[in-house]
Amino acid sequence: MSFASGMAVAGVVVATLVLSVLGGMLVTPWVLRAAARRSEIEGETPPARDPGPVPPPPGHVAPAAGTPAATSAPVPPPAAGMPAGPPVPSPPAPPPVPAAPDPAAAAAPSDPGGPLGEEAVQTLRGGTWIGILERLAITGCLLAGYPAGVAFVVAIKGLGRYPELRDHPVAAERFMIGTLASMIWAGATGILGAAILGLLR
Repeated sequence: MSFASGMAVAGVVVATLVLSVLGGMLVTPWVLRAAARRSEIEGETPPARDPGPVPPPPGHVAPAAGTPAATSAPVPPPAAGMPAGPPVPSPPAPPPVPAAPDPAAAAAPSDPGGPLGEEAVQTLRGGTWIGILERLAITGCLLAGYPAGVAFVVAIKGLGRYPELRDHPVAAERFMIGTLASMIWAGATGILGAAILGLLR
């Protein structure tokens, strides 16, 4: 192989690796956003939670069962010639009872579900660097003519993420979509680069 051919091969390898890494950083988030939009369209929202009984406000005493509620009937004035007694205080007005929470509001949590949910993102932190290394490894294996190495990359990533996915099942969707999008992009880029190298050799 001449020097010019060697430089061309090195240029193809570097360009393929750069395309795999940078292109994957654009493709993978785009696929995750598309999956999140699809989840919203299909209505994949968490089920509404029953708020349960609403406790009375502080200082409010509910009447016991079977006890007539206190009425605020006016006290008749004393008869003529009778001394007036001390004024009878009227019972305090009961405080307003808060309205029960709206079930529709409980069904719409502040943290959206799906692959872009806050819990999924926090659980799979470090995914950007893992994705970069994953695409480098997959594309490099294909350029080197060693496609079996892709299985090692998948095994290492799956075993490394297993404890987090076991404790946070909500992150499994983000993991699967992001991993498949990243791997498909890296594999396609590696195959394209290998085909170009085959033409140069």
